[in-house]
Formats: sequence, structure tokens, C-alpha cells
Amino acid sequence: MKLHFTAPSPYSRKVCIAAALRGLTDNISLVQAKTTDASDPLHHANPLGKIPTLVLDDGTALYDSRVICEYIDAIGVSGQPLFPAGDERWPALRLQALGDGIADAALLVVYEKRMRPETMWYQPWMDTQLARVNTALDTVEAMPPVKAATVNIGDIALGAALGYLDFRIDGDWRQGRRNLASWLEDFTARVPAFEQTAPG
Repeated sequence: MKLHFTAPSPYSRKVCIAAALRGLTDNISLVQAKTTDASDPLHHANPLGKIPTLVLDDGTALYDSRVICEYIDAIGVSGQPLFPAGDERWPALRLQALGDGIADAALLVVYEKRMRPETMWYQPWMDTQLARVNTALDTVEAMPPVKAATVNIGDIALGAALGYLDFRIDGDWRQGRRNLASWLEDFTARVPAFEQTAPG
């Protein structure tokens, strides 16, 4: 299998962590993608030209990260399932949505600065996205995930999002959020793949 990805992407990181936890790292070749280059193989695999995109051995392409992670979990050869069954499934999926949403909002701020000259940056738009990030972080701070022996897809998505904030925004999100900072320290210690997939 081939994973079209970029190292800074929190969604790519999410997939790579999931693959490591399910014993599939050696089964997946990483292909650095150029999302803005229409001739890049990524665009042949995914009509949206978005990462991550997983191309299976039979040529079938899967996207986005949520679909890819479910596939990885379904074919995993080791470790515990990342998508819980029963009543535990919905909190895990909700946390995944929250983690992905934090990454979405942070990415919009990054794209605003990357794609427009500074004179055209629209600060109210960026402030709105950062407010969403902070509201979501405060929500998790008030009710942090349980530091359980097993890791689920929600944990992975939240970890990837926090890692992206550290990489692209800064580490100020920790101020006043000791529960969340402590959770990330514990997650980092329990999931070696988190540091192994760190960008840069």
C-alpha cells in the first residue's frame, strides 16, 4: 500500500499513528505529496488532491483520514482495535471529530497566512478560527480523555491536533490547561509512534 502524505499534516500523522498501533507500518510505503502540483500522483489517486490518500495494492484509493483509519483498523495485524464497539464507540468518534475540528480550524489560519500576502490577511477570520480552537481545547480541558491502557481513534485525533498546534501555531495552548497538557504527556509516553511521526 502507498500513503500519499505530508509530514506536517495532522491527518497524515493520525493515519501513521493508527498504522503503527495496528502493526501495519511495514505494509505502507510513504509517498511525499505535492498537493498544489496537479501532475503529482496524488491527484491521479484522489480527485480532490487532498492528503492523506491511501492507495491499496489493487489500485483502489481511500480518503480521507477517517476512512483510512477505519480501514487500517479493520485489517490490523496487532494491537487493540482503535474503534471501540458498543457504548464506548460514540465518545471515541466524538473526540475524533473534536480533534479533527481543532486541526481544521488551525489549518485555516495557516492557509490564510500561506496563500495570501500579509496585506490581505483577514484578521477577523483568523480570530474566529482561533476562537474555535480555544473553545474546543477548553471543552477537553474540562473533561479530559481517560488515561486508559488502550488508545482509541479519538485519542489519536486529539494527539495529532495538539501536535499540529505545537508545530504550526505555538505551545501557548497549554496555558491554563494543565489537564490537557498532562494528558498529552501521558499519550506521548504511551504511544511511541506519536514522537516517531513528529514533523520536522
